Amino acid sequence: MSYLNYRIYGEHGDYVIILHGLLGMLDNWHSFAKALSENYRVICIDQRNHGRSFKSVEFTYELLATDLAAFLDQQNILEAHLIGHSMGGKTVMHFLDLFPEKSLKSIIVDIGAKAYKGGHEDIFKALLAIDINKVSSRKEVQDSLMVSINDLGVVLFLMKNLSRNPEGYYEWKANIKALYTNYPNIIKAIDVNAPVNSDILFVKGGKSKYIREEDKESLLDIFPFAKFETIKNAGHWVHADSKDELLNIVRQYLN
Repeated sequence: MSYLNYRIYGEHGDYVIILHGLLGMLDNWHSFAKALSENYRVICIDQRNHGRSFKSVEFTYELLATDLAAFLDQQNILEAHLIGHSMGGKTVMHFLDLFPEKSLKSIIVDIGAKAYKGGHEDIFKALLAIDINKVSSRKEVQDSLMVSINDLGVVLFLMKNLSRNPEGYYEWKANIKALYTNYPNIIKAIDVNAPVNSDILFVKGGKSKYIREEDKESLLDIFPFAKFETIKNAGHWVHADSKDELLNIVRQYLN
Protein backbone atom coordinates (compact mmCIF):
# COMPACT_ATOMS: atom_id res chain seq x y z
CA MET A 1 0.00 0.00 0.00
CA SER A 2 1.02 3.62 -0.33
CA TYR A 3 2.53 5.13 2.79
CA LEU A 4 0.37 6.91 5.36
CA ASN A 5 2.27 9.01 7.87
CA TYR A 6 1.18 8.41 11.46
CA ARG A 7 2.09 8.93 15.10
CA ILE A 8 1.30 6.64 18.03
CA TYR A 9 0.48 7.84 21.54
CA GLY A 10 0.16 5.48 24.51
CA GLU A 11 0.91 1.81 25.04
CA HIS A 12 -2.22 0.34 26.63
CA GLY A 13 -5.92 -0.02 25.95
CA ASP A 14 -8.08 -0.12 22.84
CA TYR A 15 -6.84 1.54 19.67
CA VAL A 16 -8.28 4.94 18.79
CA ILE A 17 -7.66 6.28 15.27
CA ILE A 18 -7.95 10.05 14.70
CA LEU A 19 -8.48 11.56 11.24
CA HIS A 20 -8.02 15.31 10.63
CA GLY A 21 -10.03 17.63 8.38
CA LEU A 22 -9.38 19.27 5.02
CA LEU A 23 -5.93 20.93 4.76
CA GLY A 24 -5.16 19.67 8.25
CA MET A 25 -2.68 17.07 9.47
CA LEU A 26 -2.06 14.78 12.40
CA ASP A 27 -0.22 17.52 14.31
CA ASN A 28 -3.54 19.37 14.71
CA TRP A 29 -4.59 16.66 17.18
CA HIS A 30 -1.30 16.29 19.07
CA SER A 31 -2.33 17.66 22.49
CA PHE A 32 -5.72 15.93 22.33
CA ALA A 33 -4.17 12.57 21.42
CA LYS A 34 -1.53 12.90 24.12
CA ALA A 35 -4.20 13.47 26.77
CA LEU A 36 -6.41 10.63 25.50
CA SER A 37 -3.44 8.22 25.43
CA GLU A 38 -3.55 7.86 29.23
CA ASN A 39 -6.11 5.08 28.67
CA TYR A 40 -5.89 4.27 24.95
CA ARG A 41 -3.42 3.56 22.18
CA VAL A 42 -4.10 6.58 20.00
CA ILE A 43 -2.92 6.81 16.40
CA CYS A 44 -3.16 10.09 14.47
CA ILE A 45 -2.93 9.69 10.69
CA ASP A 46 -2.17 12.06 7.83
CA GLN A 47 -4.74 11.17 5.17
CA ARG A 48 -3.57 10.97 1.55
CA ASN A 49 -2.63 14.35 0.02
CA HIS A 50 -2.12 15.76 3.52
CA GLY A 51 0.84 16.15 5.86
CA ARG A 52 3.64 13.71 5.11
CA SER A 53 1.47 10.99 3.57
CA PHE A 54 1.57 10.00 -0.08
CA LYS A 55 0.28 12.22 -2.88
CA SER A 56 -2.36 11.15 -5.36
CA VAL A 57 -4.35 12.75 -8.18
CA GLU A 58 -7.37 10.72 -7.01
CA PHE A 59 -9.26 11.75 -3.90
CA THR A 60 -12.61 10.25 -2.87
CA TYR A 61 -14.06 9.10 0.43
CA GLU A 62 -14.10 5.52 -0.82
CA LEU A 63 -10.34 5.77 -1.37
CA LEU A 64 -9.78 7.41 2.03
CA ALA A 65 -11.80 4.68 3.74
CA THR A 66 -9.88 2.00 1.86
CA ASP A 67 -6.59 3.68 2.86
CA LEU A 68 -7.65 3.43 6.50
CA ALA A 69 -8.65 -0.23 6.19
CA ALA A 70 -5.30 -1.05 4.56
CA PHE A 71 -3.48 0.85 7.31
CA LEU A 72 -5.24 -1.16 10.02
CA ASP A 73 -4.34 -4.39 8.23
CA GLN A 74 -0.73 -3.29 7.90
CA GLN A 75 -0.56 -2.52 11.64
CA ASN A 76 -2.32 -5.80 12.52
CA ILE A 77 -5.15 -3.89 14.20
CA LEU A 78 -8.33 -5.96 13.99
CA GLU A 79 -10.69 -3.23 15.23
CA ALA A 80 -10.48 0.30 16.61
CA HIS A 81 -12.47 3.26 17.83
CA LEU A 82 -12.54 6.04 15.23
CA ILE A 83 -12.57 9.83 15.60
CA GLY A 84 -12.96 11.99 12.50
CA HIS A 85 -13.14 15.76 12.25
CA SER A 86 -14.88 17.43 9.30
CA MET A 87 -13.50 15.74 6.16
CA GLY A 88 -12.07 13.03 8.42
CA GLY A 89 -15.56 12.51 9.83
CA LYS A 90 -16.90 11.82 6.36
CA THR A 91 -14.07 9.33 5.86
CA VAL A 92 -15.16 7.55 9.05
CA MET A 93 -18.82 7.47 7.94
CA HIS A 94 -17.84 5.89 4.63
CA PHE A 95 -15.52 3.46 6.45
CA LEU A 96 -18.40 2.30 8.68
CA ASP A 97 -20.39 1.46 5.57
CA LEU A 98 -17.58 -0.45 3.86
CA PHE A 99 -15.74 -2.03 6.82
CA PRO A 100 -18.13 -2.23 9.80
CA GLU A 101 -16.33 -5.24 11.25
CA LYS A 102 -13.18 -3.14 11.81
CA SER A 103 -14.85 -0.47 13.94
CA LEU A 104 -15.77 -0.30 17.62
CA LYS A 105 -17.28 3.10 18.50
CA SER A 106 -17.02 6.16 16.26
CA ILE A 107 -17.09 9.88 17.01
CA ILE A 108 -17.79 12.38 14.25
CA VAL A 109 -16.70 15.92 15.08
CA ASP A 110 -18.74 18.74 13.53
CA ILE A 111 -19.75 17.36 10.15
CA GLY A 112 -22.86 15.72 8.71
CA ALA A 113 -23.38 13.21 5.92
CA LYS A 114 -25.10 15.70 3.60
CA ALA A 115 -23.63 17.63 0.68
CA TYR A 116 -22.21 21.05 1.54
CA LYS A 117 -22.14 24.18 -0.60
CA GLY A 118 -18.40 24.64 -0.26
CA GLY A 119 -16.69 27.71 1.08
CA HIS A 120 -13.02 26.85 0.65
CA GLU A 121 -12.72 28.08 -2.93
CA ASP A 122 -11.14 31.40 -1.96
CA ILE A 123 -8.65 29.61 0.29
CA PHE A 124 -7.59 27.28 -2.51
CA LYS A 125 -7.25 30.18 -4.95
CA ALA A 126 -5.12 32.10 -2.44
CA LEU A 127 -2.83 29.10 -1.93
CA LEU A 128 -2.52 28.35 -5.64
CA ALA A 129 -1.80 32.02 -6.45
CA ILE A 130 1.48 31.81 -4.52
CA ASP A 131 4.45 30.79 -6.68
CA ILE A 132 5.84 28.50 -4.00
CA ASN A 133 9.08 27.89 -5.94
CA LYS A 134 9.98 31.57 -5.67
CA VAL A 135 9.14 32.11 -1.99
CA SER A 136 12.04 33.37 0.13
CA SER A 137 10.47 33.45 3.62
CA ARG A 138 7.50 32.24 5.67
CA LYS A 139 6.52 35.86 6.29
CA GLU A 140 6.17 36.41 2.57
CA VAL A 141 3.64 33.58 2.35
CA GLN A 142 1.76 34.68 5.45
CA ASP A 143 1.50 38.27 4.23
CA SER A 144 0.21 37.10 0.85
CA LEU A 145 -2.44 34.89 2.44
CA MET A 146 -3.54 37.68 4.78
CA VAL A 147 -4.19 39.96 1.79
CA SER A 148 -6.44 37.32 0.20
CA ILE A 149 -8.07 35.75 3.27
CA ASN A 150 -7.77 38.43 6.00
CA ASP A 151 -8.38 35.96 8.85
CA LEU A 152 -5.31 35.38 11.00
CA GLY A 153 -6.64 32.18 12.57
CA VAL A 154 -7.28 30.58 9.18
CA VAL A 155 -3.95 31.82 7.81
CA LEU A 156 -1.99 30.40 10.75
CA PHE A 157 -3.80 27.08 10.29
CA LEU A 158 -2.83 27.06 6.60
CA MET A 159 0.76 28.04 7.40
CA LYS A 160 1.23 24.71 9.19
CA ASN A 161 1.25 23.22 5.69
CA LEU A 162 4.35 25.18 4.70
CA SER A 163 7.67 23.37 4.96
CA ARG A 164 11.12 23.25 3.42
CA ASN A 165 12.41 20.37 1.36
CA PRO A 166 15.97 18.95 1.69
CA GLU A 167 17.16 21.39 -1.00
CA GLY A 168 16.03 24.32 1.13
CA TYR A 169 13.07 25.38 -1.02
CA TYR A 170 9.59 25.96 0.36
CA GLU A 171 6.78 23.57 -0.47
CA TRP A 172 3.28 22.68 0.65
CA LYS A 173 2.83 19.49 2.64
CA ALA A 174 -0.72 19.16 1.32
CA ASN A 175 -1.30 18.41 -2.36
CA ILE A 176 -3.16 21.69 -2.90
CA LYS A 177 -3.81 21.25 -6.62
CA ALA A 178 -5.25 17.73 -6.29
CA LEU A 179 -7.44 18.74 -3.35
CA TYR A 180 -8.83 21.70 -5.28
CA THR A 181 -9.47 19.55 -8.35
CA ASN A 182 -11.29 17.00 -6.20
CA TYR A 183 -13.12 19.55 -4.04
CA PRO A 184 -16.52 18.49 -5.48
CA ASN A 185 -15.81 14.99 -4.11
CA ILE A 186 -15.00 16.43 -0.68
CA ILE A 187 -18.19 18.44 -0.24
CA LYS A 188 -20.64 15.95 -1.71
CA ALA A 189 -22.94 13.78 0.40
CA ILE A 190 -21.78 10.46 1.81
CA ASP A 191 -23.26 7.66 -0.26
CA VAL A 192 -23.83 4.72 2.09
CA ASN A 193 -25.93 1.59 2.09
CA ALA A 194 -28.17 2.80 4.92
CA PRO A 195 -28.85 1.90 7.61
CA VAL A 196 -25.40 1.52 9.18
CA ASN A 197 -25.88 -0.16 12.55
CA SER A 198 -22.72 1.11 14.24
CA ASP A 199 -22.29 2.91 17.56
CA ILE A 200 -21.68 6.53 16.56
CA LEU A 201 -21.66 9.89 18.30
CA PHE A 202 -21.91 13.25 16.52
CA VAL A 203 -20.31 16.16 18.40
CA LYS A 204 -21.35 19.59 17.17
CA GLY A 205 -19.65 22.90 17.84
CA GLY A 206 -22.34 25.20 19.20
CA LYS A 207 -21.06 28.14 17.15
CA SER A 208 -20.75 26.06 13.97
CA LYS A 209 -23.39 25.57 11.29
CA TYR A 210 -22.05 22.30 9.87
CA ILE A 211 -24.65 20.24 11.75
CA ARG A 212 -28.09 21.81 12.10
CA GLU A 213 -30.99 20.58 14.20
CA GLU A 214 -32.86 19.52 11.06
CA ASP A 215 -29.90 17.32 10.00
CA LYS A 216 -30.37 14.94 12.92
CA GLU A 217 -33.39 13.17 11.43
CA SER A 218 -31.56 12.35 8.18
CA LEU A 219 -28.48 11.23 10.14
CA LEU A 220 -30.66 8.86 12.17
CA ASP A 221 -32.00 7.42 8.91
CA ILE A 222 -28.43 6.45 8.03
CA PHE A 223 -27.12 5.73 11.53
CA PRO A 224 -30.12 4.58 13.63
CA PHE A 225 -27.98 4.23 16.78
CA ALA A 226 -26.51 7.74 16.53
CA LYS A 227 -26.21 9.96 19.58
CA PHE A 228 -25.64 13.72 19.59
CA GLU A 229 -23.72 16.15 21.78
CA THR A 230 -23.15 19.90 21.46
CA ILE A 231 -20.21 21.85 22.87
CA LYS A 232 -21.74 25.27 23.32
CA ASN A 233 -18.72 27.56 23.04
CA ALA A 234 -16.88 25.71 20.25
CA GLY A 235 -16.72 26.57 16.56
CA HIS A 236 -15.89 24.14 13.78
CA TRP A 237 -12.42 23.36 15.19
CA VAL A 238 -13.92 21.83 18.32
CA HIS A 239 -10.68 20.13 19.44
CA ALA A 240 -8.88 23.48 19.41
CA ASP A 241 -11.69 25.60 20.91
CA SER A 242 -12.82 23.24 23.67
CA LYS A 243 -10.25 20.44 23.99
CA ASP A 244 -11.02 19.50 27.60
CA GLU A 245 -14.78 19.37 27.07
CA LEU A 246 -14.37 17.24 23.94
CA LEU A 247 -11.99 14.95 25.86
CA ASN A 248 -14.58 14.44 28.57
CA ILE A 249 -17.28 13.59 26.03
CA VAL A 250 -14.99 11.18 24.17
CA ARG A 251 -13.88 9.42 27.36
CA GLN A 252 -17.42 9.00 28.62
CA TYR A 253 -18.63 7.68 25.28
CA LEU A 254 -15.77 5.22 24.81
CA ASN A 255 -16.17 3.92 28.34
